[in-house]
Amino acid sequence: MSLGNGENIGKMATGRRKSTRERLKTFLKLFGYDETVLVLIYPDPDSMASALAVKRLLWKHVRSTSIVFIGKIQRLENQAMMDLLKIPMVEVNKVDPESFTRRILVDSQPDHSEAFEGYAYDAIIDHHPKAKEWDVPYVDIRPEYGSTATIFIEYLRSAHIKPSMTLGTALLYAIKTDTANFERGGTQEDVKQFRYIFQYANMNLLRKIEKSELTLTDLGYFQTALANRSLTKKGLFTHIGKVPSADICVQVADFFTRVHGVGWSFVSCVSEGELNVVIRNDGYRKDAGKLAKNAFGDLGSAGGHRGAARARIPLEILREKGFKGDASSLGSFVKKRLKF
Repeated sequence: MSLGNGENIGKMATGRRKSTRERLKTFLKLFGYDETVLVLIYPDPDSMASALAVKRLLWKHVRSTSIVFIGKIQRLENQAMMDLLKIPMVEVNKVDPESFTRRILVDSQPDHSEAFEGYAYDAIIDHHPKAKEWDVPYVDIRPEYGSTATIFIEYLRSAHIKPSMTLGTALLYAIKTDTANFERGGTQEDVKQFRYIFQYANMNLLRKIEKSELTLTDLGYFQTALANRSLTKKGLFTHIGKVPSADICVQVADFFTRVHGVGWSFVSCVSEGELNVVIRNDGYRKDAGKLAKNAFGDLGSAGGHRGAARARIPLEILREKGFKGDASSLGSFVKKRLKF
């Protein structure tokens, strides 16, 4: 069967939606026993758990599977997850991605980062909205799902693989974080797979990971965020300025969602040469992904789900577009774009 560009990987020629067993069989057909496989991720709980699931699925099917990440692991809970669950990962600058015979991208798509765009992939498996069609042999993208981990639990169950404690804990935590404990998105399928994987997770390890959230340095950024906040009928906005990791924006935006009476939260910051804008809402008749795309899609990577979205805009692009302000005026630029 010719897979083409992966567009109809989820459907048979008759139009019938492919079963998980059929998807998994097609996926595994990509690999030979002598293959060396690279799984590329941007490190967060969902991507790390999904990559770990790929490694388990391909065990005994290929020679080796390596999990490689771009960027830096700076959020404490992500570092704790990697350390406590002993997830084998290496930075992309320590390997040659082109030396692998197969490359898989999970919990992301090539347009999500410039670091992803330079490679040819054999498979893309993700739950974020699809911005375009990908010319890739195997594509399984399900934006209706709350996490990519849910897809991989389906794969594991179809393969009759009983997950280890490490893998079970990682997958459970992935669903918890990406759905914000089912307060932000999630489907019946996410709930179903969450209930299944729960029996394999170690709750003591999970609590240790979840409690590793903030450092004293992080509190300083929260202080800046609170000092710079502004509130209108549209929601709560703050610009933090330059930060070591854009994950700080995510933490602040999630924190702002706890404020009573605030339906939207918008947090912007500058990190690694990019303007980052994180958007959150309560999900009631709102669409954060659409808003992000409309406001920033012409400048960089922008999009997401109804309740959570993000935009990444290279500062170089802003300068090319005629932006002449300094870092302190970027907040005003973001507010104007959001029509805040």
